[in-house]
Amino acid sequence: MSDTTPQPTSADHSATPAAAVDGQNIQETLANYESEVLAKCQADLAELQAKSAELADQYLRAKADVENARRRAEDEVAKSRKFALEGFADSLLPVIDSLEAGLAIKDAKLEQIREGAQATLRQLLAALERNKVIAINPEAGSKFDPHQHQAISVVPSEHEANSVVTVLQKGYLISERILRPALVTVSAPK
Repeated sequence: MSDTTPQPTSADHSATPAAAVDGQNIQETLANYESEVLAKCQADLAELQAKSAELADQYLRAKADVENARRRAEDEVAKSRKFALEGFADSLLPVIDSLEAGLAIKDAKLEQIREGAQATLRQLLAALERNKVIAINPEAGSKFDPHQHQAISVVPSEHEANSVVTVLQKGYLISERILRPALVTVSAPK
């Protein structure tokens, strides 16, 4: 009978310490790899945090710039509104002066009052024109424009249908925007 128990050989004894060394090397290599990966992740994290802080700073600066621009624009609009009438009021002052001068004359004749009123009206119209206030005064027979005219009534007329017959009250534009439409009568269809 033979003994079936394997006997250790010299090759088996030498492999055991080498396997232990290889296992230790693997653990050291793995630990080194983990520490390198951790260091890289920490470096990436620090870089991303710095970039995030930089972007947050840029965002806050941009937000502040936008807020400042909005505030400046609001201030400009407020100033424009506040002083928009300054030029208009300045152009009306001579009209006031003329009216006061006319009223100061105690013994004015009807002819003088009429001439003074006409001169004052010319001053007023000139002041309005300088400030882009233009009269809408359509001629009889011109086509009715609902954007500039308001029809008060329809009357029989020799003019073509939907034509202005008479102007009851002038209208006015201010910078090409209707301030008040002209009140007109319009010719009826025949």
